[in-house]
Amino acid sequence: MSVTERRRVSARRASLLGDQPGSFAVARFVRVTPMKARRVVDMVRGAQVDDALATLRFAPQAAAQTVYKLLESAVSNATTTESLERGTLVVSKARVDEGPMLKRFRPR
Repeated sequence: MSVTERRRVSARRASLLGDQPGSFAVARFVRVTPMKARRVVDMVRGAQVDDALATLRFAPQAAAQTVYKLLESAVSNATTTESLERGTLVVSKARVDEGPMLKRFRPR
């Protein structure tokens, strides 16, 4: 990781977390509609990590698999970089934004 990239990550971490211990993970360009993904994220926001992962594992929505992998990544980041215990982690913030629109055309 270059020095510039390390500074960018540390600035992003400071803007998202502030001085609080924790970690974050970002999934970009996911092929799921934001409205459907928000339904899944709303189920786990504010829950303990183990409860959230169990909820996502058995959720019938297609976006649950993507959110599950993302949450696993955030937990892994917290345990390796911040040395936090997995049992004490809580999903404090979760956000779903829109990505770029797909360009479609109709051949004639």
